[in-house]
Amino acid sequence: MRIYSLIFVLTLFSCSSNYHYQKALKKGLKPIISSDTIRVATIDSIPVIYRDSIIYERYFSSKDTVIRYENVYVPKTRLEIRTEYKIQRDTIRLTRVVEKARAKASAPKSINWTLIIIVLGLSLGVLFYIKSK
Repeated sequence: MRIYSLIFVLTLFSCSSNYHYQKALKKGLKPIISSDTIRVATIDSIPVIYRDSIIYERYFSSKDTVIRYENVYVPKTRLEIRTEYKIQRDTIRLTRVVEKARAKASAPKSINWTLIIIVLGLSLGVLFYIKSK
């Protein structure tokens, strides 16, 4: 029974894919380098003098550009996904708190009528008590 629990515990704790990728790079892994060709088109205008006036002629040119990039995908760990989710959740929560504070600050100040009625009632009660004596 102990051997089964040991195997079960060992399967729960494993190395991340990023760890294995870095280890492979140290041992001499050559990542697949892909390249792509992009054509960049530009429009230039050249002034030309024609019968005492300047006319701009358009000149179309294109250049080929080679882009190279590494074609390696390293999946994210559970911890990285969880921290990204927490950051998104906290920013949404923070914006909600800021919007609430902004709405409270922009709301017109209302008079606390309950307090005014209580104070007025007590003062009238004291005046009637004094007058009756």
